[in-house]
Amino acid sequence: MRLRFLPTAAFLIVSIVAGTLTAQSKRPITETDLFQFTWIGDPQVSPDGSRVVFVRVSVNAKKDGYESALFVAATTGDEQPRRLTAGPHDSSPQWSPDGSSLAFVRGFEHEGKRLPSQLFLLSMRGGEPLQLTDLPKGAASPKWSPNGTRIGFKTETSQHDLETRQAREQRGCRDDNARTAAQVSAGPTQPPPADASKAAGDGCTDDATRESDMRTITRAVYRSNDDGYLDPTHPAHIWVVDAPTPSQDKATPRQVTQGAWEDDDFVWSIDGRQIYFTRSHLQEPYYELPRSDLFVVNVSGGDAQLLNALNIDLAHMALSPDGSRLAFVSSVNEPVRSYSQPDLWTVALTPNAQPRNLTTSFDYDVADGVGGDNASPRAAGSSPVLWSHDGRSIITVAAREGSANLYRFDAESGAAREITHGKHAVQSYRSSDGGRRIVALISTPVEIGDLFFIGDGEPRRLTQVNSALFSQLTLTMPEEIWYPSFDGRKIHAWVQRPADFQPGRKYPLILDIHGGPHSAYGWVFDHEFQWFAANGYLVLYPNPRGSTSCGQEFGNIIQYKYPGDDYRDLMAGVDELIRRGWADPDQLGVTGGSGGGVLTNWTVTQTDRFKAAVSQRDISNWASWWYTADFTLFQPEWFRQPPFRDPQEYASRSAITSVEKIRTPIAFILGEADWRTPPESGGEQLFRALKFLKHPTAMVRFPNETHELSRSGQPWHRIERLRAILGWMDKYIRGKDVAQFRDVMNGREKK
Repeated sequence: MRLRFLPTAAFLIVSIVAGTLTAQSKRPITETDLFQFTWIGDPQVSPDGSRVVFVRVSVNAKKDGYESALFVAATTGDEQPRRLTAGPHDSSPQWSPDGSSLAFVRGFEHEGKRLPSQLFLLSMRGGEPLQLTDLPKGAASPKWSPNGTRIGFKTETSQHDLETRQAREQRGCRDDNARTAAQVSAGPTQPPPADASKAAGDGCTDDATRESDMRTITRAVYRSNDDGYLDPTHPAHIWVVDAPTPSQDKATPRQVTQGAWEDDDFVWSIDGRQIYFTRSHLQEPYYELPRSDLFVVNVSGGDAQLLNALNIDLAHMALSPDGSRLAFVSSVNEPVRSYSQPDLWTVALTPNAQPRNLTTSFDYDVADGVGGDNASPRAAGSSPVLWSHDGRSIITVAAREGSANLYRFDAESGAAREITHGKHAVQSYRSSDGGRRIVALISTPVEIGDLFFIGDGEPRRLTQVNSALFSQLTLTMPEEIWYPSFDGRKIHAWVQRPADFQPGRKYPLILDIHGGPHSAYGWVFDHEFQWFAANGYLVLYPNPRGSTSCGQEFGNIIQYKYPGDDYRDLMAGVDELIRRGWADPDQLGVTGGSGGGVLTNWTVTQTDRFKAAVSQRDISNWASWWYTADFTLFQPEWFRQPPFRDPQEYASRSAITSVEKIRTPIAFILGEADWRTPPESGGEQLFRALKFLKHPTAMVRFPNETHELSRSGQPWHRIERLRAILGWMDKYIRGKDVAQFRDVMNGREKK
């Protein structure tokens, strides 16, 4: 398929970056340039379409975290964005329906400890933000009612939490380890009142008020890589707070939904009197296929009413302009597959209405994108599907062959039409007028991501948040290639080449394998690839079978065969670059994270052609991982049976089974708080076995880092990760003396 490159937002970005300075005055990108990166998250268009507010994210002064603040820009593109809030942890902006104010969420820290985030209101006429909530468990996901009189939000706060705090305050108790958001806002140096200075041990701690740190686990899913330990006693519910009037400084939030079940997404009704929301009435949902119950509740009070029990999940919900239908994204869940392509659906808001799948003939991923390592590490937000003003079409992003563009789908037939075109990734999008004017966040391989206005004419650039830095850097677009695999199937891939690449010269090659396994590389910025190329390596990053953005059959073909033929797709790509004369067959390295770590481990048990390997957040023992991951495989998605019923299937697909075949020096990069692929089920086992075999190996462990180390981990850790990968490659491919790995034993077990 030939993708149009002119005129596109991607072309505009490339032109600006490439044309700013001459090549002679630029320098290669470095790993520490990440400290200067700026990211954009959660853009929101004003009701009149004249402005867009967004979250600007940057590395903090200590370089151990991130700061976020709200900025606003004109959609005319003729003004520099200006700062609206001080931060340092502001997110989730939402315009009031009349555009006069912004609701947003503010996070707090006290003595290095994060406090619950709270809801604030900022007048666009000026002044300091007004705090609307001070709830023990914080507030999140604000949404205005259509008439602008109320703001709905979610919180895990219970009435018991409020009563407990009130009782402690009445007894003059305080907590030495945390303060309320209101106290932090008032000033971190203010001492507590003299009559409120009692501490634990002075009658302030008893069975009713003490919060134990003991955990009694009764569910198979009890922790999350993203959220830490889960607390089923504090399900998130929907609350509302009245928007303050000029004569009223602050209103009291009140709870709308109740019960033992967590509320998921919610939307307001057209008249603002009701809220539609979803939840699952399953205490342990992993025993059944995904489903959602759709409810409606009166904001004024009363019990929620079940409107529809659906046998699919609902995500990215949006209400039609006439209030009669919901559009949402979901996947067909039968038959059970390893990969189920997301589709666009609608359902009437009448009891037990049958949902309609609009995209059964659209064989690409709706509301999905392509992966890089520099989406906003904080406050990215999400993009619900978008109804046209007349209700005749629905707009969302779709991933197709490595690109992510906006599409308009007919609300009756599902017929698809591209809105944006080109080799780039639309990462988020918003509109306030039914899609006639859209603001989209767009990334390319040479630009992290900026906002563009999309109307009737050419895309208009609104921000250039990294232009000062990127105008100094030598960045190159990757080479797109397609190559045949062992069975004739065409595989899509990209090659990042050094800026001074010379035809006829052979380069050391790093094969970089994406995770998932159901995800995709594509036309998006990836610091890792640019930096490896700046250090003289070719980088091959393919989408082997099992990848998304290439259709349902291509994605699901690896079910019960992973790893397997996807490895052969990867080797065919390496062979293709050797055939072209680009890659030196004697200087090959391989790396990958998550599913890419699985395939990295598998690769070195199948071939000795690689001189170095770095496996990241990997799985080496499928049976061990089945028992310890933060989610379950109780459904036959990847394996037909649990490991205690079919241990051979798990063993045959586990690299630890074939550890004695490994001849490639391999290092492991692990996050110590990674519960998606726990270290003890991955690199730890291979490392210990390889040490027994006296084989060159190392572990690089990162304290407090989750599965998201490479994308949103502590900035210093992200830098050290890049250095560790390159250092291992340089040591074993180029023979360099790398201090970090100088102590690695280079002997082999004696036979």
